[in-house]
Amino acid sequence: MASETPFRPFETRLAQETAEAILKDALVGADDGELFLERRRSEVLSFDDGRLRQASYDASEGFGLRAVRGEAAGYAHATEISEHALRRAAETARLAVGAGGGTLAAAPQATNRKLYGDFDPVGEAAFSVKVETLREIDAFLRDEDPRVVQVAATVAASLQEIAILRPDGGLVTDIRPMARLNVHVIVEKDGRRESGTSGGGGRQPMAGLLDPANWQGVAREALRIALVNLDAEAAPAGVMDVALGPGWPGILLHEAVGHGLEGDFNRKQTSAFAGLMGERVAAPEVTVLDDGTIPDRRGSISVDDEGTPSGKNVLIEDGVLVGYMQDRQNARLMGVAPTGNGRRESFAHPPMPRMTNTYMLGGEADPESIVADLKDGIWAVGFGGGQVDITSGKFVFSCTEAYRVKNGKVGAPVKGATLIGDGATALKQIRAIGNDLALDPGIGNCGKAGQWVPVGVGLPSLLIGGLTVGGAAA
Repeated sequence: MASETPFRPFETRLAQETAEAILKDALVGADDGELFLERRRSEVLSFDDGRLRQASYDASEGFGLRAVRGEAAGYAHATEISEHALRRAAETARLAVGAGGGTLAAAPQATNRKLYGDFDPVGEAAFSVKVETLREIDAFLRDEDPRVVQVAATVAASLQEIAILRPDGGLVTDIRPMARLNVHVIVEKDGRRESGTSGGGGRQPMAGLLDPANWQGVAREALRIALVNLDAEAAPAGVMDVALGPGWPGILLHEAVGHGLEGDFNRKQTSAFAGLMGERVAAPEVTVLDDGTIPDRRGSISVDDEGTPSGKNVLIEDGVLVGYMQDRQNARLMGVAPTGNGRRESFAHPPMPRMTNTYMLGGEADPESIVADLKDGIWAVGFGGGQVDITSGKFVFSCTEAYRVKNGKVGAPVKGATLIGDGATALKQIRAIGNDLALDPGIGNCGKAGQWVPVGVGLPSLLIGGLTVGGAAA
């Protein structure tokens, strides 16, 4: 259902004409700027070890005012949407403009595109229904396998409503729903405990997630992963070939490559990909996109947080670097067009170049043949945490589900495996690309400069040569 009281700050808090006049004064001599207003409601319910452990509800609203000149940006925010607070914020943001001299950039192109429905996942289902569903998940998994010793299940929902006012009077609005279900299970056998996690969601109604047809599949997947790990052997260590499964393993692409292709890192020459535009940075047939236009996906946005319509942006085409992800400020400084990637966590944060849904296009290889061609290595189909050094491109990722492969035969599952390498080298060592591109189930969050935003990833099966696998001694 739609929000019962739409977010209309210029009808209830201050006159739009007044806000526009204050914004114009703050941006005299500036290159760019905007007034970003937001209202957000969110709810999280967590069921752990047979009881409801957390039930939280949060509501917030406020604005952020930004004035940009050159590489400088003044930003001020407040939780009070009023003329008085806006004037104080304008005085602060104005300091970045100084004596001025800039020419105000043209407003973003308007769009009527809507990539997700106008509904409220927070208020859609009754509290009792959500709690009972979590209770059913717990009971279902304990009945499914006697080795289950602990179950944790979480449902989360939010509704973000934004309004972006430009100094020319242009107003862009968006209503962004989000819902997610997550299940974590611990199993035990002969004193050994292992865990498995599964989940998913997106900009979709809560009802679909609470449907038994959905949550039973999620619960079984978490249990399957836990049972696989229960029989896992210590991972080998050394340099070897690695096959990646489709879907969520795209998080490696996101971290090892995606951040390095964000415009600010390249403008500042701190990315491993800086200065390589038009050059080969990956194996032939490798094409990487960042696409915020996929309907209902977790990382999708109808417009970014500067009002620019999201885009389907090709970053690497047939192995050649052809584009970066840009917000308005970095695009202007680099002499290119913004790509719809200016994102912020909330009104309390300024925008910066961020990913949306980042994925690699599929190739022609049969996924089974990719594993069959693996002579001595591992097949990684699930990933946990990872980190990357943007300047060098070096990454480290932990595998949550992986298997030993010798002479094309899939052997025992392994635990404790980490993949170590650098993005630029790994891209060039891709030897096969599967025809099974898949997107993740809707579980991604991305952190940058202290800000978190929802994202998506995708990948076909891959064969990468010469990655360092960290584990037990071979």
